[in-house]
Amino acid sequence: MAPSAEFMAFVSGSGVDRPSPVPPVQQEGGSVGPPPPPGSAGAEGSEPAFILYHGGARYEEMLKSLADWVDNVLIPAYAREVTSGAMWCTQWWRHPEAVAHLHALFLAWQSMTGTDSDMDGAANWHGNHLGPVMGSLRDPSGPFAGCKPGRHRDQLPVPVDVLPAT
Repeated sequence: MAPSAEFMAFVSGSGVDRPSPVPPVQQEGGSVGPPPPPGSAGAEGSEPAFILYHGGARYEEMLKSLADWVDNVLIPAYAREVTSGAMWCTQWWRHPEAVAHLHALFLAWQSMTGTDSDMDGAANWHGNHLGPVMGSLRDPSGPFAGCKPGRHRDQLPVPVDVLPAT
């Protein structure tokens, strides 16, 4: 389940094949990379919660937690039949867009349905998060568009021109 080199280049902002999902900023020591997520500055010892800020073993650990949630909560409770109008890939973790959407959905679920959440958290999660994310993922032109039941197909990369140096 390791992410591809292209995916890691994408999320690390190295500029290989695709731009970073977030604009790079000057880091301490002169290196350039993705900016820290909002609210992380000054939080000693804290790390960003979103999976796209991680790589290597930490990414794998977070992906395992996400897969456990997808397999044991999301799919049993919310999966609907796969059709040509509502796609799903059994190897969803091979689609960076799906990983990002599902991880955001997982984080919202944790925040909105836990013991410290408001009484209407679950209703808000269903209405504001679950429907839009599943609709986007399962859309015929979404990340699973080329996949068939039991058969994954990598998406063709979107061409991107490199920003010329000034």
